[in-house]
Amino acid sequence: MSKMTTKKYLVRALLDDGAMSKALFEYELQDQTDEFLKSKQEDGDDYFFAITERDNQVAMLLIDGDDKVYVNEEARAVLRTFWQKSVYEHNMQILIPQMVDELSEGYYFVTGVKAQREAG
Repeated sequence: MSKMTTKKYLVRALLDDGAMSKALFEYELQDQTDEFLKSKQEDGDDYFFAITERDNQVAMLLIDGDDKVYVNEEARAVLRTFWQKSVYEHNMQILIPQMVDELSEGYYFVTGVKAQREAG
């Protein structure tokens, strides 16, 4: 699949509130949840998310600060609340090209996030 096609489906799912695939989540991400959780904890991340795309379908997993797992549209909604709407859209514009590169190489896009702390 071309990078432009992958980008189109990522934009649809992540920026345009498109539907995500439960079957793709179950096929590709669900079995990796324990590894993702371990990575989040080892790295001291506040939250972690993973995205995959295959056959015009997108799936997403997010693990929050309490190690609760969210899937697909719910994961997207939780990430939006963490980042706030305008920051979410800005960050996705930056991240989607990186996602395309990772996915085109046959990898999942995974990232841990550390929340900014106020000085004081």
